Amino acid sequence: MISHPNSNLPDPVPGTPVGSPFDRIMLHDINGEERWSARDLQILMGYANWQDFDKVVNKAREGVDTTDIDSRDHFMGSRKVIKGGRWGSQQVADYRLTRLGAYQVALAGDSRKPEVAAAKVYFAAQTRKAEVAAQTAPALPQDYEEALVALLGKVRETKALAAENKVLAPKAGKWDAFCNADGFIDMGTAAKALHEVTGGLGRTKFMDLLRSPEVRFLQTQNPRIPYQEHTAAGRAKVIFVTANFKMVEQTLFTPKGLDWLVDKIGDKQAAA
Repeated sequence: MISHPNSNLPDPVPGTPVGSPFDRIMLHDINGEERWSARDLQILMGYANWQDFDKVVNKAREGVDTTDIDSRDHFMGSRKVIKGGRWGSQQVADYRLTRLGAYQVALAGDSRKPEVAAAKVYFAAQTRKAEVAAQTAPALPQDYEEALVALLGKVRETKALAAENKVLAPKAGKWDAFCNADGFIDMGTAAKALHEVTGGLGRTKFMDLLRSPEVRFLQTQNPRIPYQEHTAAGRAKVIFVTANFKMVEQTLFTPKGLDWLVDKIGDKQAAA
């Protein structure tokens, strides 16, 4: 039995706890990260027409882009199969939203709709689960602009926490001279450290090498960011820094990451 003619969402099983409807539509990607379908949110936020809701999603995307956070990481285009069409089902455009993306969509919605208000409360509560509990919860953002200011505040908090993060492996002796006080190596310093291995590449060409198909250390779509496998393996650390009065990502190597890179390109580059 289907809850809505344009949804694949099943009705709750009788006799089981229902919980929040936003919990029921939550999806998970291959890494186990929470995701929401914009098509499913459309229904729960009280929008009968996809074209109207698509405008809300695009408003949220544009707002996130003003913070220098790449909206493509939080508003990923996808397809959804729904009931209808000549053969009983059809594929339609959709978005896979992260928690941040879904929260921004809720904040960009029509505040007169009670369903939108419910979405704001839900995603605000979800976001705060990751924060340190306070005696008195702060007030929810009152409008979209205020929410974006709050988002920038979270980015700055991430930058501050990164300076204190000592989880990654300590400095390896042979790279001590190139490490900063926290045991990381920036791109320019890494290029100098591997000068002989790379044949003397400067910072820009060194980063181009890291994006090459043979190395695949930095992403091509988000050229400042390493692939997840490298951060998960402790080879890189991403922090936020201020550049031209904007918050941007910066990738730092760990000593373990330089060891990996030497093994990856050492023989090939030395022989060139």
